[in-house]
Amino acid sequence: MKMKLILTLAAFTLTVTALGAQELPRKVTDVELLDLNGQPATLPYFGEKNLMIFYVDPDRHKQNHEFTVELEENHRAESPEIFGFGVINSKDSMFPNGIIRNMARKRTEKNGALVLADQGRVLSTAWELGDCNNQFVLLFVNKQGELVFMRKGVLTDEDKAAFYELLEQYK
Repeated sequence: MKMKLILTLAAFTLTVTALGAQELPRKVTDVELLDLNGQPATLPYFGEKNLMIFYVDPDRHKQNHEFTVELEENHRAESPEIFGFGVINSKDSMFPNGIIRNMARKRTEKNGALVLADQGRVLSTAWELGDCNNQFVLLFVNKQGELVFMRKGVLTDEDKAAFYELLEQYK
């Protein structure tokens, strides 16, 4: 009987903790990742601008490709108040880190985008994002260092509409 009660309380605590980790907005901190040359780098403009971050598992880099192309073409995220960039979740990838960074470096030479590498789930752990394996994660952090938007996986039309509505608030 005692063991059943202990297990029930443990399960409840884990559930509350998991739910608490998903509540937004919540404060997050700057983290140190790597640039594409393997050098330490912190998040650009953290605390200075609103940040739109694509946290992507390279194994699923095409997940939401249409959305990212649409976002680029319609310029809805363009604002001096918003800075967008990508973070490669290379810890969850089946490809070696050096190959991932090299491929990203070649791609960013063409499009001029900023991409950082997270080789140890630093960002997802520090920000309590939960399991990000095999997922495209769309994040938005305001100037106050609050994570105000997070969606994982394939974005629904409702997710996209909510994101566009959020962008308008922070332009």
